[in-house]
Amino acid sequence: MATVYSLHPRNPQQRTVESICEALRRGAIMLYPTDTVYAIGCDLNDKSAVQRVRQLKQLSNDKPLTFLCSSLSNISEYAQVADSAYRLMRRLIPGPYTFLLPATKLVPKLVMNPKRKTTGIRVPDSSVCQSILTILDNPIISTSAHLPDQDDWQQLDKAALFDRFEKLVDMIIDDDQDTGYLVSSIIDLTGQEPEVLRQGLGWEKLEGLLSSAD
Repeated sequence: MATVYSLHPRNPQQRTVESICEALRRGAIMLYPTDTVYAIGCDLNDKSAVQRVRQLKQLSNDKPLTFLCSSLSNISEYAQVADSAYRLMRRLIPGPYTFLLPATKLVPKLVMNPKRKTTGIRVPDSSVCQSILTILDNPIISTSAHLPDQDDWQQLDKAALFDRFEKLVDMIIDDDQDTGYLVSSIIDLTGQEPEVLRQGLGWEKLEGLLSSAD
């Protein structure tokens, strides 16, 4: 049965966040709120926890996993960021955007795309996520709380979502906010020009920035 932690959405209680991070360091996986949807996550560098997330989502090892970083400078440790990509990203971070970038050696093989050596990274506009990232001092995996048998996941309210996951994860983080169902926009920054792979939250702002750069 998962332990439920309640956090204030704007001023998360540090002692509670420390307890969450201690569990993550021990290999726990969690259901937690982001600035887009509820996500399943764990410490990026805990191989067994990452494998548990893959099994829960029924993802083969050739399917990359997105993870959260605390800042643009933090992203540069885990990805190669070209000048043009940096200029775009700094206008969008923090926010509901996933950036596909060439991975550095710090990205575990179990997380990246094994053929392209790329990785998906986000910097969330979420006090809860940022507090966990700061105290854990590691990126955290972020994959939507959409299980293979959950065609109705976007109709689930928070109570039903928690019921669905209480025996599947070690921790459930509740920020006392409504559950979001709109996913992030995905931008591929591995080529010469940005390529939008998915139009999600924040698309209007992204479209405006890309149009002004033409």
